[in-house]
Amino acid sequence: MAVAHAAVSSSAASKYICTSTQTRVVNAGRHHQTLCWEEHAAAVLPSREYHHRRRHFFGKLVLHLGSNKNPVRAVGRDGLVLHRRRPKWQQIVAASPPGEELAVRTEPLTKQDLVAYLASGCKPKEKWRIGTEHEKFGFQLGTLNPITYEQIAELLDGIAERFHWERVLEDNKIIGLKLDGQSVSLEPGGQFELSGAPVTTLHQTCAELNSHLYQVKAVSEEIGVGFAGIGFQPKWPVDAIPIMPKARYDIMRNYMPKVGTYGLDMMFRTCTVQVNLDFESEADMIRKFQVGLALQPIATALFANSPFTEGKPNGYLSFRSQIWTDVDNNRTGDLPFVFDDDFGFEKYVDYALDVPMYFVYRKKHYVDCSGLSFRDFMAGKLPVLPGEFPTLSDWENHLTTIFPEVRLKCYLEMRGADGGSWRRLCALSAFWVGLLYDEESLQGALDIIGDWTVRERAMLRRKVPQQGLKVPFRDGLLKHVAQDVYKLAKDGLSRRGYKEVGFLNVIEETVRTGVTPAEMLLKLYDEKGKNIDHIFNEILY
Repeated sequence: MAVAHAAVSSSAASKYICTSTQTRVVNAGRHHQTLCWEEHAAAVLPSREYHHRRRHFFGKLVLHLGSNKNPVRAVGRDGLVLHRRRPKWQQIVAASPPGEELAVRTEPLTKQDLVAYLASGCKPKEKWRIGTEHEKFGFQLGTLNPITYEQIAELLDGIAERFHWERVLEDNKIIGLKLDGQSVSLEPGGQFELSGAPVTTLHQTCAELNSHLYQVKAVSEEIGVGFAGIGFQPKWPVDAIPIMPKARYDIMRNYMPKVGTYGLDMMFRTCTVQVNLDFESEADMIRKFQVGLALQPIATALFANSPFTEGKPNGYLSFRSQIWTDVDNNRTGDLPFVFDDDFGFEKYVDYALDVPMYFVYRKKHYVDCSGLSFRDFMAGKLPVLPGEFPTLSDWENHLTTIFPEVRLKCYLEMRGADGGSWRRLCALSAFWVGLLYDEESLQGALDIIGDWTVRERAMLRRKVPQQGLKVPFRDGLLKHVAQDVYKLAKDGLSRRGYKEVGFLNVIEETVRTGVTPAEMLLKLYDEKGKNIDHIFNEILY
């Protein structure tokens, strides 16, 4: 299919003409209509104008598609907009995750097997990809009550039916969707998560995000549901949040109160955005891990967006970040050992082996292993599965139950940002791609953090959730460090050559002034008579 490219211009965007990607819609093989959508006009137009034009454009598209019984296939450079994968009768109902190897392992894994698993993520720069994940709160438009599982099931079925995603079931209940490397899943309190496919450019990851938000909105409005971009549930207490029918969450819900104060708040009342990035070698992983951890408080501050709890200001700019300080100290934190001279894959494996287990997945059921040792499992001495050894799938699942500010799998996850507006979701990925995927910017970041002490890093982690960019740091404020880091990210994106710098525009004012999204919400809250209900209009996708 031909792909059209043109220079970005506001006049082109004003006519809904795409400026980077041409998408062709083929309707039931009967006629062709070429539609262009500039998925990145956020970098060109003011927020409200772009949001209005995007809604207007897709509103017309829905009318066009809805008038035909036959499904539509939309194929573009991103391959993500309204994509028909197969006829309805061919749709696959996926088995419940996580993955499980077909045969039970009869020989024990060695630590070297676990190290090799992490090292298998090393790949040359030309194969580096970007994966963006974000969560959002669902609520009922009429009452602002939390979305129920029944409404979520209707939403998931609606998206699957209309946009041809594959359903994911657990105990015959729909709990997610899959399509072409993307997945939609449910967090414990019904937070709706998109885990994007690995893509090459920020244009592609943002197009994927926009396509998803359009699909969600198209179906959710029909059932009286909306979604909010914010880091912490602003109105409702934990006991008002519906529980999703996922067995792994039952295990976590029972275990969390034993090991921390905020575990249930984390599960049911937080939303985040994160980006997953690759590394070339163990040495490259170490440098990116160190930069990610040291600068994570800056990302937390730039995207701080969780200042309310149960209808009132909670005293924090990122209460979501504060919550992680007392969830389970065995599996959270800023990992000081990453800065040790001998850090590498093996040392992370040693750390992960000492993180208590949550579960093992066997025969499509979760076995409660909360608090047990993965080292005992490797020795065949797990009390709930005596004589059985773990598979690499068990190791992979175990790694997903570790929650530091930066997490290592076969890639690195940057986990320090609050959920927010759709433009900021793209900006979070842009921030880290600009820093970590350009050698000059990565080295510049290493130079900035090179003489930071353990105490200074811990201080930033402790104070940023409450003070944001106004934390005093050395001879100035954290805001001043953020300005230097922002320039590195911007220059790094420019050198990548994909015209991605515009994705950072939305955070430029925050960098300049030090005023976070949370502070803007607090100001709006005061202006609206301190009524939290008015905030929902601001954070609605």
